[in-house]
Amino acid sequence: MAKSTIGISTMKSGKIIFADTGALFAAANAKDKEHQRAKDFLTKLAEEKVILLVTNFIIAEIYTLMLRKVGRDEAIEYVEKLRNTAEMERVSEEDENKAWQIILRHQDKDFSYVDATSFAVMERLRIRDAFAFDGHFEQYSLNRLPE
Repeated sequence: MAKSTIGISTMKSGKIIFADTGALFAAANAKDKEHQRAKDFLTKLAEEKVILLVTNFIIAEIYTLMLRKVGRDEAIEYVEKLRNTAEMERVSEEDENKAWQIILRHQDKDFSYVDATSFAVMERLRIRDAFAFDGHFEQYSLNRLPE
């Protein structure tokens, strides 16, 4: 089983919410229809000292999305901020194997590879809540926030 890079003190210190690429992009992009909702939710999480968790795959995906949609400088600035404020969990080989099994098992769903790795990491770390606007989290029986 893969070891978590999240320290024991982090796990015990409070609630952890996984952050998906789409929600992070909405928070960063004032033109996104969910921008204000995403910003308000992130503010609430910060006030409640909730730990925001991302994977290295989410970092790669948000950087690429922002690079394409809003430009290099904004992408670098946002990812730097994210790297300094969120906890990052690396996707392990075991997570990738589980993700592929998720994709194969759910033939009626169009889960992306990054979504499936996110589900695998969340399961490994026993995290049920995701900051996401993507309905795939609900389809996989996870809690999608904000409601």
